[in-house]
Amino acid sequence: MSVDANIAAAQEKFAELIRSEYERIERMKADNEVTDFAKLEKIVVGILPGDGIGPIIMKQALRVLDDLLGPEIASGRVEVRTIEGMTIENRAAKLQSLPDEVFEEVKQCNVLLKGPMVTPRASDPWPNLISANSLLRRGLELFAAVRPIRIPEKNIDWTFFRENIEGEYIWGNKGIQVNEDLAVDFKVQTRQGSERIARAAFEFAKKNGKKNVTIVTKANIVKLADGNFIKAVRRVGEEYPEIEIQERLVDAMSAKMLDPEFNKGIEVIVLPNLYGDIVTDVAAEHQGGLGTASSSNLGNKYAMFEAIHGTAPFLIDHNRGDYADPCSLIRAVGMLMAHIGYADRKQILDQALDICTITERRLVVTTDRDGASAAEFTDYLLETIDGLKK
Repeated sequence: MSVDANIAAAQEKFAELIRSEYERIERMKADNEVTDFAKLEKIVVGILPGDGIGPIIMKQALRVLDDLLGPEIASGRVEVRTIEGMTIENRAAKLQSLPDEVFEEVKQCNVLLKGPMVTPRASDPWPNLISANSLLRRGLELFAAVRPIRIPEKNIDWTFFRENIEGEYIWGNKGIQVNEDLAVDFKVQTRQGSERIARAAFEFAKKNGKKNVTIVTKANIVKLADGNFIKAVRRVGEEYPEIEIQERLVDAMSAKMLDPEFNKGIEVIVLPNLYGDIVTDVAAEHQGGLGTASSSNLGNKYAMFEAIHGTAPFLIDHNRGDYADPCSLIRAVGMLMAHIGYADRKQILDQALDICTITERRLVVTTDRDGASAAEFTDYLLETIDGLKK
């Protein structure tokens, strides 16, 4: 194929992508339905166990959910509904990252609790399926990934608001292979997408007495997409004059986030998608590892709560899956309970987790047989919760 023909084919594909974005922008403008959980007769919690260690840690997370929401589950106010069909084996057999019949079941729920799921890499034995996480987020319009990070000894209590749909991820499988020498991927930013994640961050700051929102980008290099993201956040910030806005570059944030001079004043952090993925993982490692951190994915109608780590194939391959740390998914249970109106139960869980992982720390999960198993740690946690209830 000639150079001109290659360029013409690439231009047509790019035009199709742009047309799809115009349609998505119109959907965002119309996305005004907000779920009021206080008015629901029944709240349906969908359970997606996941792959690898997912079912193992999900079993322990559900023990905690059943304990803390026991009366509501018994009365039927809360229904816990397991959704089958999202294993990598089933997804690969159907050649669908998010099978149609599974997605229909998902949409019958109000909130989801999700274990880690395999996203195949080139070297994996599975078809090269795109991320199920991304499809769930886009399909349910879960535009805000909210990740709290607490490191008390460093005086760090941060909440990250990661834009969850756009950026480099929305067209992650739609790049253009112009010819064998040239491939092009894209980064997408819209005013609507940037403003709604900004508003979520400022509203959280306002409701929780925070005085700072920090924007993290690479706007010195990525002039348009990151520059427009900053403008959108600052535009929304004009409605919250009591909240200070500052900026950090993503590379400096990753390298120096524990530097007290660098992180001075930081409380709420808002980031585009890819930067948010990277920076929150780095922050979670400083907190104690990916197994200690959880994430909520929030939209106007639906919400999904999950661990931020992967499926831990090393543990599974070495028959050590039962020793996976369940804390990330258990913390996601706490975020779920607060979101649907039971913040008091989350407070009990947070206190118990602090006792079990920081102050008392009688049992330690080390992902090895020398440490506590996921079930043993959860026994310890539930015993602590029961003590706090009295």
